[in-house]
Amino acid sequence: MLEWHPEATARIAALVCHPHPVYGGTMHNKVVYRAAKAAISLGLPTLRFNFRGAGKSAGTFAGGIGEREDVRAALDHLAAHFPGLPVCLMGFSFGSWVGLAVGANDSRVSTLVGLGVPVDVSSFDFLLGVSKPKLIVQGTRDEYGSVSRVTELYDSLAEPKQIHWVQDADHFFAGKLDEVQEALSKFLTPMIGTGVLGKTYG
Repeated sequence: MLEWHPEATARIAALVCHPHPVYGGTMHNKVVYRAAKAAISLGLPTLRFNFRGAGKSAGTFAGGIGEREDVRAALDHLAAHFPGLPVCLMGFSFGSWVGLAVGANDSRVSTLVGLGVPVDVSSFDFLLGVSKPKLIVQGTRDEYGSVSRVTELYDSLAEPKQIHWVQDADHFFAGKLDEVQEALSKFLTPMIGTGVLGKTYG
């Protein structure tokens, strides 16, 4: 699902990766939707997609390896529609593990955003030494990314980096989605540049 405002002159695009497809994750997940909404509201061309086997997508779950190929294919799709436009890659849960691994090494990706990073069950060592701007948005009661482990990860990351703790939020940010969207908007706003948009879209 590629959404954009034709009248807006964008300087960056966004790609949003959804949570684990085996457990019902699709591009219509609430966190993914809010992440996309934050980007679209600032005029960023934004692509959401289903990993193989999720929703109406063909194929079956491929343990993260095939899903990384899906992320690269999504980047190809964005590049075909908006050639040369840098991409902010955002991923929620499983989508952060798969998506950021690709984005860390893909020159088309300029910025990385992890939402609900599941550091308790997956390694994010691929982010070590990566100098691209990074944002982590994490609930303090996340069942798959404890405060201590996320803090350890964040401290190990190279600058530039930011972290936003959503107090008392679980992995899915239940009841806190407005705060998540606002945190993303604040992070993305400086990237669109002064005078890029004629208006702000709601």
